[in-house]
Amino acid sequence: MSYLENMFGLTGKTAIITGGGGVLCSAMAEAYAKAGANVILWDIRPEAMQEKVKAIAAGCGDPARVTWVAVDLMDEDSIARALKESIGKFGKVDILINGAGGNRGKAPLTEVKKDDFEFVLKLNLLAGCILPTKHIAKYWIDSKIKGAIVNIASMGSYNPLSGVWAYSAAKAGVMNQTMGHAKELAPYGIRVNAIAPGFLVADQNRKLLLNEDGSLTQRGKDVIAHTPMQRFGNPDDLMAAVVFLASEGARFVTGVTVPVDGGYLSQNI
Repeated sequence: MSYLENMFGLTGKTAIITGGGGVLCSAMAEAYAKAGANVILWDIRPEAMQEKVKAIAAGCGDPARVTWVAVDLMDEDSIARALKESIGKFGKVDILINGAGGNRGKAPLTEVKKDDFEFVLKLNLLAGCILPTKHIAKYWIDSKIKGAIVNIASMGSYNPLSGVWAYSAAKAGVMNQTMGHAKELAPYGIRVNAIAPGFLVADQNRKLLLNEDGSLTQRGKDVIAHTPMQRFGNPDDLMAAVVFLASEGARFVTGVTVPVDGGYLSQNI
């Protein structure tokens, strides 16, 4: 095995990627598959996962290493069943990407809807971080597996984004919990880190950043003006970071959130 494969390859590992039916999470799953891992997509939408599994299998050239499990991440019984099914597929699980998340609506503070706020908070912080970690960390501790978790934070984890109050609060919580989980789980050899993507055009924010004709909205113009690299990110821009954080090369890295943002957080005047 070469030095790079030894340090950063994931051959023999199995990764669960929650939110695996989405654009960004399926891209992360493909990166893990290309790095040698078995990958299991978790999502509540079987039809979305079936499509992504085909694409990932084609990308890595080995359909036997790519599969999916339907799960409701708001339901702990569903998570427990999905974990048991996932272990049965490849014998064990070594890596978790907590990729599930999203937003619902954008509004001034005085017009925030309580039900929407609660839904987004639960989706991103409970379903998208705490509940899968709870169940998989217990499995790792009981099985003496030194696993690795990668959470998905946001630019909103550092500074609240205008109009998306619950999303910013939840993602700030994800960064906070990344540190807390890392401290508690370190004695078991379990590492917990996160990435904070900059502004990538995906399903949940496309209409905020781009007009129907593909031109920039005012918000899109503001983002580009604030990003020193002068462009939106692409899913491929995240891949090296998530592979590194799950790899042997990051064995002494835990509790950190890595911005992958084109310099957005470094912008000054």
